[in-house]
Amino acid sequence: MHTPWATAGSSSSEAPQLKTSAFPLHVVASVCILIALLSANALAQTAPVPAATPAAASSTSTDLFLMPASDFDRPGLVPRANLNVGIGHTFGILKRNPIGDELTFAYTYENAGSHGFFHTDFGSHTEALGIMKNFGLPRIRAVTGYTWIQGGITSLTGYSHVLNRFYDGEALGAAVHFNAKNSIWIQETYNKIPTIPWYTTTGIGSTWSW
Repeated sequence: MHTPWATAGSSSSEAPQLKTSAFPLHVVASVCILIALLSANALAQTAPVPAATPAAASSTSTDLFLMPASDFDRPGLVPRANLNVGIGHTFGILKRNPIGDELTFAYTYENAGSHGFFHTDFGSHTEALGIMKNFGLPRIRAVTGYTWIQGGITSLTGYSHVLNRFYDGEALGAAVHFNAKNSIWIQETYNKIPTIPWYTTTGIGSTWSW
């Protein structure tokens, strides 16, 4: 460091002038160190804390969900029971996948009859694989959103033989988190099965995660 008290061209006759300075060198050095420490402390307190990196955050989790719901069949928006149970697993390597980061498997029972709500002789049984995309909401830590795309096989019972049809479902929902292991899902689903008019499902269910 270049100082005004001792330069490369200073002569020995100038040395006594340093001793007569009002601020000895050790005092100046102590003040500089104190200022540096105070500045570093202030920067540490005011600097924003960086967000947790994917490596630091938990990259995987497993969800077990149970979701009773109601279909609204068309025409007429007729309510019918829709009972869904399944399991999903989040993979860290899929975090940047725009389609989804959680793979699911679910079984759904639906009342496929023309009357009643919970059960008739006609039933719809669906086994579906899906992919779910979880995303955060601005300034809301206790609630997250998700999209859920599913495809599988629906078996229609109550006829002279079982009718198997392809099932397609797209859902948009929100999860309300009580803690790291328990949450409630609220979702709206569009459903389509060939030979059957499209219908929607409104559901709310519980999820256990570990």
